[in-house]
Amino acid sequence: MPSLFPALTDSPADGPADRPALRFGERSLTYAQLAGAAGALTGRIGGATRVAVWATPTMETAVAVVAALLAGVPAVPLNPKSGEKELGHILSDSAPELVLTAPDDLLPAPLRELTRVDVDVQATGPVPESRAADEDPALVVYTSGTTGPPKGAVISRRALASTLDALADAWQWTGDDVLVHGLPLFHVHGLVLGVLGPLRRGGSVRHLGRFTTQGVARELNGGATMLFGVPTMYHRIAEAVTSDPDLVKALTGARLLVSGSAALPVHDHGRIATATGRRVIERYGMTETLMNTSVRADGEARPGTVGVPLPGVELRLVEEDGAEVTSYDGETVGEIQVRGPNLFTEYLNRPDATAAAFTADGWFRTGDMAVRDPDGYVRIVGRKATDLIKSGGYKIGAGEIENALLEHPGVREAAVTGEPDADLGERIVAWIVPADPQSPPTLEELADHVAQRLAPHKRPRVVHHLDALPRNDMGKIMKRSLAHG
Repeated sequence: MPSLFPALTDSPADGPADRPALRFGERSLTYAQLAGAAGALTGRIGGATRVAVWATPTMETAVAVVAALLAGVPAVPLNPKSGEKELGHILSDSAPELVLTAPDDLLPAPLRELTRVDVDVQATGPVPESRAADEDPALVVYTSGTTGPPKGAVISRRALASTLDALADAWQWTGDDVLVHGLPLFHVHGLVLGVLGPLRRGGSVRHLGRFTTQGVARELNGGATMLFGVPTMYHRIAEAVTSDPDLVKALTGARLLVSGSAALPVHDHGRIATATGRRVIERYGMTETLMNTSVRADGEARPGTVGVPLPGVELRLVEEDGAEVTSYDGETVGEIQVRGPNLFTEYLNRPDATAAAFTADGWFRTGDMAVRDPDGYVRIVGRKATDLIKSGGYKIGAGEIENALLEHPGVREAAVTGEPDADLGERIVAWIVPADPQSPPTLEELADHVAQRLAPHKRPRVVHHLDALPRNDMGKIMKRSLAHG
């Protein structure tokens, strides 16, 4: 197949050899230096059937993954915050022969049985000629299993290339773009979109190491053109933007602000747009599918939606009985199913789970519930398992109620779940972090607020006040913890 990274593998006359490729803090590599470092590492890992990467937010992680892809060796990114039991499961399931890591990293016990290869970002060596095929595995990314141990989604080289090229089309992404982000590098968002994306285009990425609004302002004001983040990051930006003129200037001058991994509350959309005149655009993907939809750079950034299907991606909504939703009315809820070259190949060692994830005609069941507007825009209303509430004969998505609650001045954070109710089937439960803990909004106040904005049947029947909502490392609210807490 053609190279995943033409700027690294083409001759220097054809590629941006002296252009910055990666920057982590004060450390940076040009394309020529990255090619040398990755090329040297391929010589040490070539022939392995699979390698693990201790995926800290560092230059070494980026070089390790690039080297594995150049060598045609599937990489398994490991979350450095994983517990030993989870790490043990991933290692026994994926059976890597080596672990690639930064020289100073202290690895936990489960990894000490593996042969360790320290990544030297100053090394130089030739980039091997790729013999990998389109369908060969590129990555094995473990999903954060809500039930049972994590499953390893095998992602092919074709899937990587097709998703990144579709995003380039949607976002008008070129080699002139400079991306800034502070995302973890063991997930699709930070690693595939945030590192491999710029490198495939011949552009550059500046990783903040740790996300701060000051870092975002510094990099965007210093020539970066794009920002990737998750809703918790944009929430912090929305809080800071009213009092930080440097941040206002930075966001106003950015070419593209992209949020993903969870829904960005409409309230935060509004605060950023009011302060800067710029709209954050959202996209929708998951480990197994990479990217499915996005608001386009030349399209309308409509808060609360994730845009339209990307080039090459087929998307449909399906009712509980399996019938396809044919009415794009912005109201009819169905499960998102997708088909296209962006899909994963299989769950490693889990043919049962792989078969269950697909329909007979090849559509992947995402488990996400959505409605679709007449012009094709998709609005996700929640996960089938945790966010679809069946109350009083209605199917209600938790997301729109959360957005309504966040518009109340007394609400800082909000989550909505359903719990069994003898009369309604399920009743709507709101979990609130109040803006003022000494004077939290009452149930009656919040119920009236929601009923006026949405409909009476969508009002919460129970309210719990919390100091904070439980979130995972990507900022997603862990609703099972709420329901069982």
